[in-house]
Amino acid sequence: MSQEADSECEVYSLDRSWKGPCEIVPQWEDYCWTFGGCKARWEIEPGVPVSLFTEDCFGGRVRSAAHLPSKVVQYPYLNPQTGPFFVKGAEPGDSIAVHFVSIAPARDWAVSCTVPLYGALVGTSATAMLHDALPELTWVYRVNRQDGLVSVRGLRSPWTVSLPLAPFHGTVGVAPPAGEVRSSIVPDMFGGNMDTPEVCAGSTVYLGVNVPGALLSLGDGHYAMGEGEACGSAVEGAMVTTIVVEVIKGHYCEWPRIESDEAVMVAGSARPLEDAYRVAHAELIKWLVETLRFDRLDVLQVLSQCAKSRIANVVDPNYTIVAKMPKYVLPSDVSFMGGAHDHLSALAVRAMTREA
Repeated sequence: MSQEADSECEVYSLDRSWKGPCEIVPQWEDYCWTFGGCKARWEIEPGVPVSLFTEDCFGGRVRSAAHLPSKVVQYPYLNPQTGPFFVKGAEPGDSIAVHFVSIAPARDWAVSCTVPLYGALVGTSATAMLHDALPELTWVYRVNRQDGLVSVRGLRSPWTVSLPLAPFHGTVGVAPPAGEVRSSIVPDMFGGNMDTPEVCAGSTVYLGVNVPGALLSLGDGHYAMGEGEACGSAVEGAMVTTIVVEVIKGHYCEWPRIESDEAVMVAGSARPLEDAYRVAHAELIKWLVETLRFDRLDVLQVLSQCAKSRIANVVDPNYTIVAKMPKYVLPSDVSFMGGAHDHLSALAVRAMTREA
């Protein structure tokens, strides 16, 4: 960082400061800015862990309080995706299981911004108002890996706050069906920019395959984020992530499914927000009925009493809600999606043990 600059306008370096190996580090020309419409950059062998670097949503161009997205980022070059990856053996009608072995900050800084006509609490181009846009500002966060914290100082207030470091990926998705090409800021049936903290280390994301090889991409690392992403950006940062992928033959997920050790979930994306809620919960009920062979209304009743409805984002072109069912209310002898989460979790443990 620049030692001459005022502390609020320090320009942070793009040096990649992680420890340990990273197999895939894209060059700028390698990034993809859409889901669909890009040729595969790399291949993934099912069951083999791969570590990769992802750039932040601004492509690393916002590096100080003096850098404003509207000045240094050219639309539509937001949310650069590492990928697409051709997943060997994945064919239309299958699903892929993407297990996140580890997700770690690649830098000791991150940023968050207010952007004109963007966010949950302002008028936007889709909800036109006569009031002026909020001022465009950039907050720079410092990362303390040892203490597991990210810290920020107020730009207009004497307020310094430290938050738990909780890294996750805002985007993970595959090529959409029917030859569609969708912006990397959009969440939908193919995954994409869901912005849910549930896509964290230890979780498995299931995505339906629409084209040969699936064409998996991911990016948009978040070091922390409140539900809804109210100002329009999280604590945005570059990541080093290890994933391991499996192909689930002949089983197609219409909407993204997520499994952790504690819960099963479905991400629904739509506008208005209540339609995202309906998609997420209806699809979760379908998944539970499909797996448990229980009556649909019994499942609805139990889900109504114990499910969590996590608001992922209310700022993107589609809003996202994640319907989350705790496993403690489910039969202990049932496995989901052919037991892929447990299988991949075991692979991840073995991989991390070898690294240690």
